[in-house]
Amino acid sequence: MSDDTRILAIETSCDETAAAVVENGRRVLAGIVASQAAHHAKYGGVFPEAASRMHIESIYPVVAETLAQAHVGLEAVDAIAVTRGPGLAGSLVVGMAMAKGMALASGLPLIGVNHLEAHLYSIWLVEDEPEPAFPLLALIVSGGHSELVLMRDHLVYERLGGTLDDAAGEAFDKVARLLGLGYPGGPAIQAAAETGDPQAFKFPRAWLEDSWDFSFSGLKTAVLREVRSQQPDLEAGVEAPRPGLPIADLAASFQAAVIDVLVGKALSAAETLEAKEVLVAGGVSANRALRDAFRQRSTLPVRVPPLALCTDNAAMIGAVGHWRYLAGQRDALDMDVLPTWPVAA
Repeated sequence: MSDDTRILAIETSCDETAAAVVENGRRVLAGIVASQAAHHAKYGGVFPEAASRMHIESIYPVVAETLAQAHVGLEAVDAIAVTRGPGLAGSLVVGMAMAKGMALASGLPLIGVNHLEAHLYSIWLVEDEPEPAFPLLALIVSGGHSELVLMRDHLVYERLGGTLDDAAGEAFDKVARLLGLGYPGGPAIQAAAETGDPQAFKFPRAWLEDSWDFSFSGLKTAVLREVRSQQPDLEAGVEAPRPGLPIADLAASFQAAVIDVLVGKALSAAETLEAKEVLVAGGVSANRALRDAFRQRSTLPVRVPPLALCTDNAAMIGAVGHWRYLAGQRDALDMDVLPTWPVAA
């Protein structure tokens, strides 16, 4: 079997409808992402039923335009890769149905891909950099996941730890809502923190000694208590406190607490397990302060994807699809979605 491949990839795990054509696991011939973020902003987070309906409206035109931009037809594609999980069940089903229909009509192989695994492979899509060296320590930080994974080789993983309660991305969203900064919380907190003092408030760090797991629920609660101590008449459930709250300092102090734990645990794991490189991926990896902290504190090379590949996209699904196609993976057309699929499976 030749290593040359073209994979049509489809991603609908949450609130982005995306498709891409990826060549040889590294080159993106075309990639489109139709984001629903503006629609969900009024809810302060992703509204699952609305997300699945919007995927239904967007999936066909997104896939058709992607193939057009890549200047290829299905006859020039080797396989169809699709996100199988984890994610929102209703959203995953839309992408899976599209991929199954195309595979059935064309006779192309169907490959189910783990969304978290795909975030790891986003760095392989940076063509002007050499491929990462194994073993590498990967930190996946996104809206619903904070995971530490040791990647020993292609498709070979060991999950070291993960979220016990709120993931880092969830904590960003919830604190942003508390501070009246809107959704999505990551960019909003980052912008507010730029003029703030990261040492203004001594928020807790949950190190969870002798564990690679993460917990940010206590930090979120600490921010809530500080807000209520300054605005004691703030009603429960109110997400936009009165003017006068030190928003920048609160945002900067909260962000610093999250970053300290993410960077500290990841670099400690990398040293303990003798990793050759560190990979940081997922939506939260777009945070400038997080990137800077890793590069300042790490003695190992740190790889972070370009911003366009940090958030959900189909190109990373295609990158995994390439390696799984070469490994001989061929999934049945009755394959079901796996909303809680762990990365090491």
